[in-house]
Amino acid sequence: MITPLQVDPTTVANGINNVWVLVVTFLIFFMQPGFALLESGQVRAKNVGNVLMKNMTDWILGTLVYFIVGAAVAVMIGGLTSGGDIAGAFGHIGDSNAWIGWLFGAVFAMTAATIVSGAVAERMNFDAYVLFTVVMVALIYPVVVGFTWSGGLLASSGFIGGALGAGYLDFAGATVVHMCGGIAGLVAAKMVGARKGRYDANGNSQPIPGHSMLLAVLGTFILAFGWYGFNVGTQATILAVAADGTLTFMGSALGRVALVTTLGMAAGGAMAMLTSARYQGKPDPLWTANGILAGLVAVTGAVPHVTWWGGALLGGLGGFLVLPAFHFTVDRLKIDDVCGVFAVHGVAGAVGTALIPIFAVGGFALNQFVLQIVGVGVIALWTIVASAIVLAVIDALVGLRVTEAEETEGLDEGEHGVSVYPEFVPNESRDGTVAADGGELRTDGGSVLADTTAADAEVNVDE
Repeated sequence: MITPLQVDPTTVANGINNVWVLVVTFLIFFMQPGFALLESGQVRAKNVGNVLMKNMTDWILGTLVYFIVGAAVAVMIGGLTSGGDIAGAFGHIGDSNAWIGWLFGAVFAMTAATIVSGAVAERMNFDAYVLFTVVMVALIYPVVVGFTWSGGLLASSGFIGGALGAGYLDFAGATVVHMCGGIAGLVAAKMVGARKGRYDANGNSQPIPGHSMLLAVLGTFILAFGWYGFNVGTQATILAVAADGTLTFMGSALGRVALVTTLGMAAGGAMAMLTSARYQGKPDPLWTANGILAGLVAVTGAVPHVTWWGGALLGGLGGFLVLPAFHFTVDRLKIDDVCGVFAVHGVAGAVGTALIPIFAVGGFALNQFVLQIVGVGVIALWTIVASAIVLAVIDALVGLRVTEAEETEGLDEGEHGVSVYPEFVPNESRDGTVAADGGELRTDGGSVLADTTAADAEVNVDE
């Protein structure tokens, strides 16, 4: 006789949902090498090691700080701006049942911190960057989480959300994560100052090409892959338990999030490709890659809330805006944002999240639209003020910028004593014959070494 297995459906659902959250958390973590490749490709060869070091530091220090301080700050801000309780703010430290949720939140925090490094590449003091990362993960980003996901100021239970009778909509962090990181990067880039040679004597911007478009585009694809964890993974419930105890697969919710993510990504890339062709005469691979990311950012807050065609329009709008937003930042504001993080993460995140009610599945609601606008403004204002104050203090303590000599030599040698491309980037201990980062000589057969000796010539003849 076979006895049916007695299983509590709630236990089954919770177990599967928790494993799902862990899997997508690991997928989001895989975005970290995507950021490393994307940013490395957009800097000169002499600064690649510094970019890699900053990306590793974001994860190394960021996780420690977010575990000890950041997650608790988010809970406290949530309580303080909603009249709620803050007694259990540090409860996750000793509660093993909370650790999966904490880890899921931590990978989002690391994303916000990493975005900043792309804006300040090639000239920011490494010590200053480390200090800013610590404060970003301990305070600046957690306060934004407290305002929103932790039930604070902008949530339906918060002071502003409650007054407007709505809760701020940002499903997976278009503004909470991406806009926060993009604006912090913009402020940092402004305060650190432009790279040497970025502007001429008349203040006109001069391009400084990165050393590898290949790395940048590969990084984009890795980020796009990880974004499915970012968006689809935030739909943390894949099995729900009905009142009668039956299990329900949340396929419709998962499908909407996955579809809107995909359409937003594609529309963003397509619009950026068309816009770059319009601006520059030919479609630009790097700007198309940025458009893919901007499209993803634009729909990140909207994926479960909008129609599929609304998601496509939001993604396309993000991709369309990325190039003019970058030129506005660099040419009008005179801010040297190396990787265009404000255009990709700041502008796309703000616009995509603000317009959610326009394309909402349930129809337009004025109070929700007002709250979205107010919410974007609150998060932006907090990030600007907090970042500026923190960076000013760090500047007074250790200085924000490397010396002119270090910048000329490259931050790999000046800050870390290494070279990612020792064959191509010269230093005092190596005979510098080939430079892949804007020097006179090229690695693709485009130039012949001018200082070839007679002896070398004779050897070549003998051969």
